[in-house]
Order: sequence, then structure tokens, then C-alpha cells
Amino acid sequence: MVDKADKTAKVAPAKVKGGKKTSPAEFIRQVQTEGRKVVWPTWPETVRISIFVFIMMIILSLFFLGVDSAFGAVVSWLLTLA
Repeated sequence: MVDKADKTAKVAPAKVKGGKKTSPAEFIRQVQTEGRKVVWPTWPETVRISIFVFIMMIILSLFFLGVDSAFGAVVSWLLTLA
């Protein structure tokens, strides 16, 4: 069984290499190393994803236009009752 005190205990910040801070030069090297691991999409993938995003944007904008118009009509109708 887990004690409540265990759940609320604060976690100490992680230490880097024996408690030393990372130098700016080491940080840049780490960023470059991670940047080399990135797999960039090909041009056809980029075009395909952009077209998909554009189509979804059109569909969602039409959906929200319909919902907004419906709510607007309901509110206008309710205001005429008052």
C-alpha cells in the first residue's frame, strides 16, 4: 500500500554529470547532436500534409460556421420571446 506522504514528496531536480552545470559549448554540441537525429519529411510528404491541413481547415471552418449560425438563430429566437 502506498503511503500518502510518498505521493506528496517533492522530487529533487535531476543533476547533470555529477552536479556540474552544462557549459554553453557543451549545450550547443548536444543540440547539434540531437538535430542530426531529426528525420525531415520529403517534399511530397510536405505537400501531402499541407493539402490535408488545408482541407481539414476548410471542413472545420464550415462546421464551426454552422454551429455558430445555429446558436445565433436560437439566441435570436429566445430574445424575441422576451
